[in-house]
Amino acid sequence: MYRPLITALVALLLTPLLQAQPTATQPVELDYQLLETKDRPADHFTQGLYYDGDRWYESSGLYGRSWLAEYTDPGGNPVRRKWLAGNRFAEGLAILDDQLYLLTYRAGELQVYNRKNFSLQATLTYRGEGWGLTTDGEQLIMSNGSNTLTFRDPADFSVQRRLKVTGGPGGWSRLNELEYVHGLIWANIWQEPNIIAIDPESGKVQAILNLEKLQRDSLGSKRTVDAVANGIAWDEHRNGLWVTGKYWPKLYLIRPEGVGF
Repeated sequence: MYRPLITALVALLLTPLLQAQPTATQPVELDYQLLETKDRPADHFTQGLYYDGDRWYESSGLYGRSWLAEYTDPGGNPVRRKWLAGNRFAEGLAILDDQLYLLTYRAGELQVYNRKNFSLQATLTYRGEGWGLTTDGEQLIMSNGSNTLTFRDPADFSVQRRLKVTGGPGGWSRLNELEYVHGLIWANIWQEPNIIAIDPESGKVQAILNLEKLQRDSLGSKRTVDAVANGIAWDEHRNGLWVTGKYWPKLYLIRPEGVGF
């Protein structure tokens, strides 16, 4: 006979505690400044992009058409280019300690090159698909098209830890090209115009950059299903991100407003 009264008292006592619980933090939608635009050939199926302040390094995919190239001017001819075997599909790339690490899509093969002359130094193996690759200066960080990133030892590419990406209104998947900047992992989302900024410790998405306007500017009415945003390279000197996409004839230097920039 006293149950309704007890229930009401419990609810009354718990209400302040429940109200005090923090709500899940939603990713910040970032604005950005457009600092510069560069023209480039429109036939690059861009997978990985890297800029050291002087030279550009890029990988371009597709079977029978995959290559790795180095440029002083992204709009000009490459200083050097390495064509992959016809049965290898180039994916993401990263540079660490003058070694260039190049993923392949479904061959389960990481190709390690000398940065100075593109000579093949080693071939390491992994399971599953290879999509994007970056480094935090110590480990390599890899995406495979899922919602999980793997941190790997550069010496043998063994998995050191896994990081599930969470946060926001829904789950994250199709993580693609990666770039590590200001303590965050920036990632393209396959088939979306968005770049997300991920906390490398918790996996929480901190911010979202929408590149839809740049995509329209670059492609106009020529947009195709494959011409998606892909490619992120940090410009340390100018503190910005060079971004582009597959078959985009332009590179854009943007500076996100917030989140370390």
